[in-house]
Parts: sequence; structure tokens; C-alpha cells
Amino acid sequence: MANIEEALRIINRGTVQVTPEEGMCKKLQSGKRLRVKLGMDPTAPDLHLGHTVVLKKMREFQDLGHEAIFLIGDFTARIGDPTGQSKTRPPLTLDEIAANMKTYFTQAARVIDIDKAKVVFNSEWLGSLNTAELIPICAKITLARLTERNDFAERITDHKPIAMHELLYPILQAFDSVELQADIELGGTDQTFNLMTGRFLQEQYGQDPQVVITMPLLEGLDGTHKMSKSLGNAVAIAEPARDTFGKLMSISDELMWRYFEILLDTPPAEISHMQARVASGNLHPMALKKELAHKIISRFWSLEEANTARQAFEEVHQKKDYSKAAKFTLPAETPCPIWIVELLKILNTVSSSSEAKRLIEAGAVMVDDEVIKDFKASIAWAPGTVVKVGKHHIFRIDE
Repeated sequence: MANIEEALRIINRGTVQVTPEEGMCKKLQSGKRLRVKLGMDPTAPDLHLGHTVVLKKMREFQDLGHEAIFLIGDFTARIGDPTGQSKTRPPLTLDEIAANMKTYFTQAARVIDIDKAKVVFNSEWLGSLNTAELIPICAKITLARLTERNDFAERITDHKPIAMHELLYPILQAFDSVELQADIELGGTDQTFNLMTGRFLQEQYGQDPQVVITMPLLEGLDGTHKMSKSLGNAVAIAEPARDTFGKLMSISDELMWRYFEILLDTPPAEISHMQARVASGNLHPMALKKELAHKIISRFWSLEEANTARQAFEEVHQKKDYSKAAKFTLPAETPCPIWIVELLKILNTVSSSSEAKRLIEAGAVMVDDEVIKDFKASIAWAPGTVVKVGKHHIFRIDE
């Protein structure tokens, strides 16, 4: 293992807060192999770049010689963490949870050493709790403490309902830490309350409380909200590299610096130097953005895929060689002509009719270089038809 000073430097790098700092030092000084917990609920089938921020920190602990505990919240996913929600979330079914979990391990393996991690499912202990066992756990945490949580407090102020099962969520997540005897728990800043509740509950059970390490939330492609598939602003780490390259090229120049910092751990001094070169006109933002996209794909996909994706982007978007655009085979039953909105949905470029309407009205949809202005338009397509959506999504319909 690294010496304590070097370990602390690595652990603190890129974090928002380590609570308590002296607790982290004490645990490192103990010389024991620390149990580092990271929990993820399979509420969606895809992990995205936002998830890699905390997964990278877990990998750093692995490289320092500590034990990574990758907890799949297959039981807590039935409740749904209400973090940031203004209303009750609909619970997931067991089938939905099972479907979402199928590729979690292969996706997480792009960042952590999954073969050396301890993978656990909280249904193993939470699923077998009976009422007589659950009540003493709940008795250790007061309602006043739970309603200190921001989203609960806001809903109470706004006279919006909070279901009882939502109040149980932070308690059950905290009990995971008790069950696993976690030394450290990782999470985004939106998880701070839950992580600190785990620390509190461990104390109630006479355990040495975990150190809480929070990581920054990565803004999505819109640059406004945190990355989330439900908001349509995410980059899934399972999607094709060339699609990822195009998405990353679509981010704002301002957001680019944030991605350099959070996803690539670029030192502040290096970012300042790049910003100065851009400001002086010696470096074009597009060149930097291509470098950013290439580095991110190299890190979480592969160097080969990064090279191919960059070449494809330059040929299609800069040289306008649409013969090299991504080929897309429409389902056999696709009608011709087809409503433009249905075509965009088949191409997976929009998630709703309202989103399609917004893009069409903004003049962001083209078919064979003709701007589509009518939301109700029907499109006659054929092999070789080129569909453009926004600046960076170009498809060529295959035979």
C-alpha cells in the first residue's frame, strides 16, 4: 500500500468532501485493508459518464490495496431513492430490476477491477427482514432527523405528500453500511444525507463509523441538470463510441472545462493554460473538444474505438462525406412514407414527440439537406437517405 501522505493525496483528489478528514487519517493509520462501499440501484439499464466519477474513486481505492464492495441495491430499487424528487417515485417491479441489472457488471468493469471487487446484493439481508427486526432499526432514527433531508423538507413546506416507504429508504441504505461494516462509503453530493445516515446508524450499533466521501455531480449534455438518462442528457458508457464522440462534440465550450476536470482529472493549471490559449485565439475550442472526446473514449471504451470515432466524425461532419455516416437499418415493417416524428424515434434521436417538435421548429432536422419545418410532415425514404438531427447526429438509411 502507498504511504499515508500519498494515499491521502490520491483520496482527496477530485472529491467534494471527506467527512471527517481526521477519521480518514485514522483509518489509514490502522494499516488494515479498508472496506470501501459504493451502492448503485439498478433503476435503469445503463450506467453513464456521471457514474464513472464515483467509480473512478473506487478504482483508486482498489489500486491503493483496499477492498471494493460494489453493492447492487436490488431491494432498495423497489423503493426508489427519492433524492431530488418533488413527488413519490413509482416503484420498480422485480422483472424491471432484473432486466436493468443484466449489464451492470460489464459496464462497471470499464472502470473498476470487477474481478477483485466484492459484489453484493442488498436483497440478501433486507429481503429477509421481518417486522420484528425492522422496527428496532427504525427506532434508532427519529422522524425529525429524516425530515432534515432537503427534498423531504421542501415537500413538507409545499404540502406535497411523502409516502412512508420513502422515509424508509435512507434507513435501509444506512443499514447496508451496518451489515457490511463499511469503513468508507462513496457517493455523489446528492447522496450526502443518506451516507451520513449510514455513519450515524453504525454508531448506534457500536461500530466505528464510516468515512463519507462525496464526489461532484457531472452535468449532462445540456450543461444545466446533472447527467440523467431520464432527462435525455446522458452519455451511456455502453453506447457506440462514434455516438459518444458526436454527443461530446455537442457540449458547450464552457461545459468542456468541467468534463476535462471531472472525467479526465486534468490539473487546474493545465486547464487554465488551455483557457488562455483559447482566449488568445491560439487554440480553437473544436480542436480541444475533439481531444476531450478522444481522451474520454480512450479511457472508458478503448484507444482503437476512440481513433475510429474521431476519424468518422471528421469525415462526416467536417468533410461532409455522408457516405461515411452511421448506417441505420430501419425495421422491415417501417412504412414509406413515414411521419417524421416516428422516424426520429426509430433512430433513437428523440425520446418524445414534444422533443421532436422542439427540434423541428428550431430547424434542427434535415432529410437529404432539406430542412423539415412541418411537425406533421411525412417522409419518403429510400436506401441512402441521409437524416440529420442537430449538429452532430447524422444517419444514412441502409439497404
